[in-house]
Amino acid sequence: MSKNYEFTQQTGIGLGQSGSRAASAAAPARSKTSTIAEILSEAPMEMREESLKLVQRLFLSAQQAPPKAVMFAAIDSGNGCSRLCAITAQLLAENVSGSVCLVEGNFRTPSLPGLFGGANHYGLADCLRQEGPIRSFAKPTERDNLWLLSAGRHGDDSLNLLSCDRMKERMLELRSEFSFVLIDAPPLNVYADASVLGRLVDGVVLVLEANATRREVALRIAESLRVAKIPVLAAVLNKRTFPIPSALYKRL
Repeated sequence: MSKNYEFTQQTGIGLGQSGSRAASAAAPARSKTSTIAEILSEAPMEMREESLKLVQRLFLSAQQAPPKAVMFAAIDSGNGCSRLCAITAQLLAENVSGSVCLVEGNFRTPSLPGLFGGANHYGLADCLRQEGPIRSFAKPTERDNLWLLSAGRHGDDSLNLLSCDRMKERMLELRSEFSFVLIDAPPLNVYADASVLGRLVDGVVLVLEANATRREVALRIAESLRVAKIPVLAAVLNKRTFPIPSALYKRL
């Protein structure tokens, strides 16, 4: 049994809920608007496969009612959580007839607009301070049923914005306006933002990084989510390495 597998079992969330592995990489800088096809093609194959598994098991399973609002949150920063969330939203939009809204809930290091080659000048923070229908703050993508709500102009009061009553009202509006809402959140081990957002969604997809995320940290965070009654829907182990040397693995 590999240490990676043993690690995810000890957290109590297990890889079996969301597949065995996913590779990640920081999204490359873009100087032009990227198409959905380009974003998908540039992602590692393992990440695309993992995202498709999440779509099939969380949203398309006939055995249970699918969650309507899901938050993606990493344990630590820099492990590809934002890109995984974006690709999952794209694949979900391809496989459902309803509308999907991808929300940038990461005011600390917003990156979703960069993935799509857009600007982060108007979005979630603005709709928390201003009036108007939620769709007037979201941006349509090239796919008719996929929308992007970027972070917008948030300033230094990120946590206060996300924990205000207005955020609860806007989440209810997002649920009403869109069939599915996927939120990219800041890392759980660094900021309290994700814990606040987690109380507004139906569950969380935890993103861990192999050989980097510390076991005791993941256990502590998983337990804190349970105490807060925030369901963990799936766990993704990013940047997973083979338990034996890769050169030897290829010969098997």
